[in-house]
Amino acid sequence: MSITAERKTALISEYSRDGSDTGSPEVQIAILTERINNLTEHCKANHKDADSRRGLVGMVNSRRRLLDYLQRSNEAKYQDILRRLNLRK
Repeated sequence: MSITAERKTALISEYSRDGSDTGSPEVQIAILTERINNLTEHCKANHKDADSRRGLVGMVNSRRRLLDYLQRSNEAKYQDILRRLNLRK
């Protein structure tokens, strides 16, 4: 369900602004999207797992808030992250 350290490092290097950037909204959105995709597959296979579903909803809400912030602060980066992660809005 969770992402591996190697995958997380790859996401950070792909979406970061510079080498040591791990807290920018783009990186956080990318990591949350990966976790959401993994947890979505888990919830499809285990439809009675209500606790995981609750965690999934929380992650989706966190990502939505980060996307709203990015849209307010920098529209170009917002559009770029939507396109790169295949998110719809």
